[in-house]
Amino acid sequence: MDYKESLNLPQTDFPMRANLPQREPEILKRWQDMKLYEKIEEAGAGRPRFTLHDGPPYANGHIHIGHALNKILKDIVIKSRRMQGYHAPYVPGWDCHGLPIELKVDQQLGARKKELSKADIRRECRTYADTWVATQGEEFQRLGVLGEWDNPYLTMHTGYEAATARELARFAERGSLYKGKKPIHWCASCVTALAEAEVEYADHSSPSVYVKFPYRQELPPDYAQLADKPLSFVIWTTTPWTIPANLGVCLNPDLPYVAVDIGAERLVVAEGLLETVMKDLGISDFHVAAALDARAFEGRACRHPFHDRDSLLILGDHVTLEAGTGCVHTAPGHGQDDYVVGLKYGLDIYNPVDDYGRYREDLEFFGGLKVPAANEAVIAKLTEVGALLHAAKLSHSYPHCWRCKKPILFRATEQWFISMEKNELRAKALEHINDVQWIPRWGRERIYGMIENRPDWCVSRQRSWGVPITVFYCEKCGEALADGPTMHHVADLFEQHGSDIWFERDAAQLLPPGSRCGACGNESFTKEMDILDVWFDSGVSFAAVVEARDYLSAPADLYLEGSDQHRGWFHSSLLCAVGTRDQAPYKAVLTHGFVVDGAGKKMSKSMGNVIAPDEVIKKFGAEILRLWVAAQDYRDDIRISQEILQRLSDAYRRIRNTARYILGNLHDFDPVADSVPDGDLLEIDRWALSRLEGLVKRVERSYEEYEFHVLYHAVHNFCSVDMSAFYLDVLKDRLYITPPKGLARRSAQTAMYRILDALTRLIAPVLSFTADEIWTQLPGERAASVHLADFPRFEQSLVDAQLEARYERLLKVRADVAKALELARNEKRIGGSLEARVQLTAPADFQDLLQEYAAELPALFIVSQVELCAALDDAISGENVPGLRVAVTAAAGEKCERCWNYATSVGQWDAHPGVCHRCREALA
Repeated sequence: MDYKESLNLPQTDFPMRANLPQREPEILKRWQDMKLYEKIEEAGAGRPRFTLHDGPPYANGHIHIGHALNKILKDIVIKSRRMQGYHAPYVPGWDCHGLPIELKVDQQLGARKKELSKADIRRECRTYADTWVATQGEEFQRLGVLGEWDNPYLTMHTGYEAATARELARFAERGSLYKGKKPIHWCASCVTALAEAEVEYADHSSPSVYVKFPYRQELPPDYAQLADKPLSFVIWTTTPWTIPANLGVCLNPDLPYVAVDIGAERLVVAEGLLETVMKDLGISDFHVAAALDARAFEGRACRHPFHDRDSLLILGDHVTLEAGTGCVHTAPGHGQDDYVVGLKYGLDIYNPVDDYGRYREDLEFFGGLKVPAANEAVIAKLTEVGALLHAAKLSHSYPHCWRCKKPILFRATEQWFISMEKNELRAKALEHINDVQWIPRWGRERIYGMIENRPDWCVSRQRSWGVPITVFYCEKCGEALADGPTMHHVADLFEQHGSDIWFERDAAQLLPPGSRCGACGNESFTKEMDILDVWFDSGVSFAAVVEARDYLSAPADLYLEGSDQHRGWFHSSLLCAVGTRDQAPYKAVLTHGFVVDGAGKKMSKSMGNVIAPDEVIKKFGAEILRLWVAAQDYRDDIRISQEILQRLSDAYRRIRNTARYILGNLHDFDPVADSVPDGDLLEIDRWALSRLEGLVKRVERSYEEYEFHVLYHAVHNFCSVDMSAFYLDVLKDRLYITPPKGLARRSAQTAMYRILDALTRLIAPVLSFTADEIWTQLPGERAASVHLADFPRFEQSLVDAQLEARYERLLKVRADVAKALELARNEKRIGGSLEARVQLTAPADFQDLLQEYAAELPALFIVSQVELCAALDDAISGENVPGLRVAVTAAAGEKCERCWNYATSVGQWDAHPGVCHRCREALA
């Protein structure tokens, strides 16, 4: 045999280039063909359960980068829990009802919509949602997400709709469901009520006006001296369009007020705002005529500026000195605080605005005008009657509709509500928040504040596509029939036929036989035509999915969504579960931030900084997206850019190349027959396995604590620093040169095999495609997929802290030698490091260590010769080891043609004169 043929050069079928965009679909097909998810579920039988309940994305449009972040995070959690020994099913779901889909279908139908019934429109919506469920399902699977894709949950499934109706019935049974007229968020463009979670705030320019409300009654006795001049209470508002609905002026009973002379009249404002108001009004010549006690004016009246009615002077604690005048314009039909204080004083919940955002035709002066465009008309009328003191423009944060992005109204309408006070829903929800682990911890304060301050939940919507509110009305007296037995009966019908029957059948066909009005005994009823808020739909998923599938555990172990869901799904789920079960639906809640571009800016099509998952997959592969998710501290906003992805692609390549190198050197290794016992392993191999155990412990903890960025850095450093930059680099000589079955080589192979086997398991939840590909190349008997395997278990007995400490000191010396070698290369004194002879003078605290490892130093430094000297003149000083001196000269002897080391023994063997004594022994 030629001596070159005797080298143990690496061999592998594991590709040098990842070529992920092409290879990943092949791996996905293999998973599907082998029914991998079903095998995982079979393997989980009898294990402790872990249930991550999937929050449903909206079935509308292709997935975006935020979807990818969320689904990959969930997949990492699920896969890691399975590999920790849990049965962790993943049931994906979709939110299918609601306004966005209905508006899209409206656009598609165009004029044809007028010819269709509600039931017809709902069927069109169902078809539209089905299309996007299928599309998004394929896109999520392309990310490597394993789950029950052939049996997801959809909020439009008949069983889910029935469960939704049953949960509403439970609220009714507890007396928490009621119908009332109160101000709610209303979108005149979408023509429906909005929940708190469907309102977003954006900058908006509004008119800012100061308006006089003339006092019209006899003054209280203590202020009779003010009767010589007209007296007006001054209000300030940024919604002049609500002044036609004004019924009162509210003062704070605990604030001091003043009557201010401004010439021929007097104005009343809070003393603490006097200077600001006068400055805004441009009035410099004024003086205080009297201090006023707000309580003295309670129940007295001002005159409305242009309508022939009174505006009652009332008291309320919500009046502050933060802005305005301290005299608050009160329209009970257009504001929550106004509504509450209006109820206290018996004011009408007056709302002159219709569903389309227009003043009703019978409204004096403004009938038919669109609001808030009517602001100018109201201001003009105030000017005409002499009530306007000042008008300007103000840019401020204003509520907008989450769907159409247009400013919304606050208007009183008849709606269905779930009470926050009945059955102590608010108090119980706040109590159960403390039962939950919030990750990060600030999530607890965020949702606590929202629940603490939220109004009653408006659950009715004036649209077609959703679960009907299963309430009937007596045709004779109008009494609502909303009792548990009736609503459960309808829910059973939904289970059999779907909720479309509500719009296809009349009331008599839907009611239980013998139904009568509890108020008048009448037997004829009509149906409620409003549908439920989609947040109620998704909020009851704990009942419709987690409780309904016997292989899931309730309450769920984890909910995982973006931080906006504190006001969305986390919020509605908590209220639904506490309202009907008196417990939280989840044990832990994990939230992540939003995806922004590389500069930290919000992604927007208009800015051109949107990165779609499909673009990343086509260029880099889904694996790089998965690595991006794991590499980020998801608790903050997460940046993504081509530069970031390229950097991660380089990091991925280092991890992959580590695996490829090891696989190439295991081509002739049988783990059963060739493994070396722990006690016989070479010291550096034991060092590598000790380092591996440290990695196992760190990664295990990072999965347990959802600290995936810690995992990424640990794995990357292990591969690039411990393995590639040192251990595998040092190992090459031993692997390639020593006898194939000798202890030296088998010891290295044993360590490498155990390292790669463990590393492959550790990275499987994150690098799911790559890990499974490595798994199929590893020698030995094993499960058909890495996703059927468990994590390696941390072995304390393999940790050798003293050995690691010795190597840490040796690596410091190695770093200083490397710098000296680099300098010698730059000065052309050597070429490769094997051409070098290194001489060392060590400080006292390193002398024994280097003497002990003298024989191993050439291999550790990857040079041909190392000499320890008492002193060196022409040498450089160490930076990592103070007192170390390093000299580099050309190695003695000739270059061995087999191992490339330089040795004086080259040429001493006639059979192969070009090899050194070490290679001669290997060939012999």
